[in-house]
Amino acid sequence: MCGLALTACAKTDEPGAAPSPGQPQGPVRIGISLPLTGDFSEPGKGIQEGYQVWADRVNAKGGLLGRKVELIFRDDASDPNRVSSDYESLITQDKVDLVFGPFSSRLVIPAAKVAESYGMVFVEPAGAAKEVFEQGFKRLFYAAPAIADDHYDYLADHLIKLPEDQRPKTAAYASLDDPFAQGTAYGLRDRLAEAGIKTVVDEVYPPETTDFSPIAAKIAAAKPDLVVGGTQFEDSVGLVRALQELKVQPKLAAFSTGPTLAEFPDAVKGAAEHIVSPVGWSAASTFTGNEEMVRRYKEMFGGAANEDAANGYTVGQIVEAAVTAAGCADPGKECQDKLTEHIRQGTFDTVVGPLSFDDKGRPEQAHMIQQYVDGKIEIVLPEQAGTADLVYPKQAW
Repeated sequence: MCGLALTACAKTDEPGAAPSPGQPQGPVRIGISLPLTGDFSEPGKGIQEGYQVWADRVNAKGGLLGRKVELIFRDDASDPNRVSSDYESLITQDKVDLVFGPFSSRLVIPAAKVAESYGMVFVEPAGAAKEVFEQGFKRLFYAAPAIADDHYDYLADHLIKLPEDQRPKTAAYASLDDPFAQGTAYGLRDRLAEAGIKTVVDEVYPPETTDFSPIAAKIAAAKPDLVVGGTQFEDSVGLVRALQELKVQPKLAAFSTGPTLAEFPDAVKGAAEHIVSPVGWSAASTFTGNEEMVRRYKEMFGGAANEDAANGYTVGQIVEAAVTAAGCADPGKECQDKLTEHIRQGTFDTVVGPLSFDDKGRPEQAHMIQQYVDGKIEIVLPEQAGTADLVYPKQAW
């Protein structure tokens, strides 16, 4: 089964173009370590599927430069030490031609250090924390519309512009001890605090947390207008359930990552209505390749594509464009320099929209805001991209 294998399944029913003279004749081997088990396994598997869908499409059209794409996966078990050794092994022992990044800022930083030390271009799907771009990396590029601190910019703008009698007065924040999760929550916190919205709870919890009732109790006691969770999947579910149990009734609830996954509404047992989240992708968008990606994902995995899969697919689109422009896909310095320079200077049409990067590898675009409205995911901000109006205040839990 494609979804379970650690090697990409790819259709090769269409003949590939013949390699140019002097080009390597074998497959383009791409090394990837992902959290397929452990704390980040849910989104990690989504990223893997996105990579596999991209490889399936590329191979059906003849491969990269006439060479079949072969994805070589390692499971880092959500462990930063293991992800480092995975990339070391992929580069030095498996001698891959290219590398793609893992999921989570906690894993991207150590992985990128290894790739950088070997001069490998490193396009990654899910390392958005500010710290990622403070390491001095020269070959790292984040393949999504915005870094973590900017994910909620459209929501912050909207809330700050509300009339005084409608604007929230207080906000509670609970965040996973993870650079990405904290970045999303604190990017919003800092914007709102500057506008005079008071922080009444600010909790950080470790990744292994399973009991969220103490945090929910603090939030319940503070009675905030706004509840913000800097979350991945499992903890977003845990927080919502705990808040629902205590009948916490904010005017708005926002959680990062978790609510963007299809499993979320069932996991929170009916509490998803009017929850908002930053989202970098929509299945209904008309961005380049999106319709084909959604269709191919359903054919391969039998369900609906999600943002994690889209982010993995986007990595592939960017590297594919760079390889085509540079005319090479190998680990040599000359090729890696060409790929890096092309990505640094280019603008890329992807399933998450046009992407370009600053000198630190940060994307220069913005995330949309989604909300569950009548049980359906709608884009509510920015207004020009919206499929529905933001519901505020939210319905009671």
